[in-house]
Amino acid sequence: MNILKENLNAAREHALDFLRWIILAIITGFVVGGVGILFVKGLGLANNFRGAHPEIILGLPLAGLALVFLYKISNYENDKGTNLVISTLHAESQIPFRMAPLIFVATITTHLFGGSAGREGAALQLGGSIGNQLGRWFRLDEDDTRLIVMCGMSAAFSAIFGTPLAAVIFAMEVATIGGMQYAAFVPCMCASLVASTFATSMGCHAEAFTITEPVDFAVVPALLIVVLGILCALISVLFCQALHSSGHLFKKYLPNPYLRIAVGALAIILLTMILQTSAYSGAGVNLIEEAFLGEAPKMAFLWKIIFTAITLGVGFKGGEIVPSFCIGATFGCLFGTLVGLSPSLCAAVGMVAVFCGVTNSPITSLVIGFEMFGFDCMKYLLIGVAISYMLSGYTGLYSEQTILQSKFKTQTINIKTH
Repeated sequence: MNILKENLNAAREHALDFLRWIILAIITGFVVGGVGILFVKGLGLANNFRGAHPEIILGLPLAGLALVFLYKISNYENDKGTNLVISTLHAESQIPFRMAPLIFVATITTHLFGGSAGREGAALQLGGSIGNQLGRWFRLDEDDTRLIVMCGMSAAFSAIFGTPLAAVIFAMEVATIGGMQYAAFVPCMCASLVASTFATSMGCHAEAFTITEPVDFAVVPALLIVVLGILCALISVLFCQALHSSGHLFKKYLPNPYLRIAVGALAIILLTMILQTSAYSGAGVNLIEEAFLGEAPKMAFLWKIIFTAITLGVGFKGGEIVPSFCIGATFGCLFGTLVGLSPSLCAAVGMVAVFCGVTNSPITSLVIGFEMFGFDCMKYLLIGVAISYMLSGYTGLYSEQTILQSKFKTQTINIKTH
């Protein structure tokens, strides 16, 4: 009888926990999803306006000065971005609520005036900041606050990028590689689906890229994809090092933040004029589309690395994820063209392989691939992601990210990325 009573009590507690988290996740999904919808709509308007008026890039220096001033008067000059969200998941920091409106305005401003940055990294900051604030309002303890932060990250990623399954996995996987927090599975799932459904109902749809020349699985294409996976690992390391080094170098030689961002903006304008294209402004979705048609410029991947490193290195705001997609897709297109393999297939593999290399998130990378491209090229995606994950080593976009398990041996290492 005692055992039965204990089991009934445990079942009741689990049922109450389940119900509590479903309610909290639904609220989080609606709140963060609503903000995500406004963010997507704002970015769309900004990018459309910039496309119609490319000369607006000439205002990039003034926009940069305004952003530095905005962060200064908000007392948030030492913004750590997504690293702060990850640090919160490690119970090492707290996310201030002002991060949400600041990253919202700053990212749209960066896109409007032609900086090279993404949106999903900003989504993680939006979702994490709002989730953390909801935790305060609901008076959650430290452990539950971390869970609702992950809910917010999932909801924002899902609403803004349109991959609800990948959004769930990424929030659970990105902070500690090899140590996923499965307690967040149900809450993140619920928040992600609510946000995704809400966003879709409001006309926010996921970007669609099609593999126009699918290739049946065979030995020779598989071996070529192995080579592509190796090269994508190297590209991932190059991108991460470019981002980290640009930030350090700009701060070292241009310590004044106003001068730093103005010089960086002028460099972006100069490069845009030299190349005679605005294709490298914004997230790079246009270049991804060209890559899947086999028409991306040959050196697009390298220019996107340079433009993004300058933009984020001098203090403009935005994410690194879509630029990593762009870099991977355009490099994959180039590789496919050179070796005679379907450029669109190689663009798809390059896209998820570089994303994996820079985020150290292999499960999320595969899920994104499956959600975006289906299962017809599953084996090729698997090869590219697996090899890129292993050979990219312990570099990564996020210095607060922890690698719990070695990539080369069955042992625990518990180190930070670099």
